[in-house]
Amino acid sequence: MDIIVCIKQVPDTTDVKIDPKTGMLIREGIPVIINPDDKAAIEAALQLKANGKITVLTMGPPQAEEALREALAMGCDEAILLCDAKFAGSDTWATANAIAAGIKKIGKYDLILCGRQAIDGDTAQVGPQLAEALNLPQITYVQKIESNGNKIKAERELEDGYEIVETKMPALLTVTKELNEPRYPALQGINDAYEKKEIKCWKAADINADENKIGLKASPTMVKKVFSPSAKGQGLILQGSIKEMAHDLIERLKEREIINKF
Repeated sequence: MDIIVCIKQVPDTTDVKIDPKTGMLIREGIPVIINPDDKAAIEAALQLKANGKITVLTMGPPQAEEALREALAMGCDEAILLCDAKFAGSDTWATANAIAAGIKKIGKYDLILCGRQAIDGDTAQVGPQLAEALNLPQITYVQKIESNGNKIKAERELEDGYEIVETKMPALLTVTKELNEPRYPALQGINDAYEKKEIKCWKAADINADENKIGLKASPTMVKKVFSPSAKGQGLILQGSIKEMAHDLIERLKEREIINKF
């Protein structure tokens, strides 16, 4: 099975800072990681691959090459970086258009895997928009995958349970990080990723991207401001024995009328 995995390099949300004057994310000096849902997509591809090929694809600045190297170290076969100033400022729709153009250049594939959503935006829109741009059947919020010939069966997470959906390939699936536990790269894989494997870098012209559908000017969504929610109050740490802390907690809850006094 030939699989394309779309990933994104994102800021580590445990250390995100926002400029109080501009209201924008401060990206300089912030650690970056492969988006967790996307990493689950990589692991799923490695488990489904069999005798096929896995191509990992991302759109971003030159430093996104590090995310691709990590994917190669995990076991992916090829890596492609869509990197061009013309892609800058793309919203989810423009991003999907650019990635779709890149996938059309790749050509042959049976399955496209994406993470459900990126932790720096949480829109969950790129995967579905990409499927529409490529005219593919799609299954979202996937928490379990089975392949059978030219069909793919997926267990799809719902708020109150799950549903099982089957479709013919080629198809696109967006997966959740609960799908699996991504493997750690082996030492040989890391060596090959940095010493033997090449990352292809494609610009907008290389993929025949329609410049009316990519970049900031083609993006119908505009982000006005990013901000951290204000703190609601200072936390309190109770001290003492378990019995003393339990009694203290109950009394405080009574004072605030969260529980009834008795």
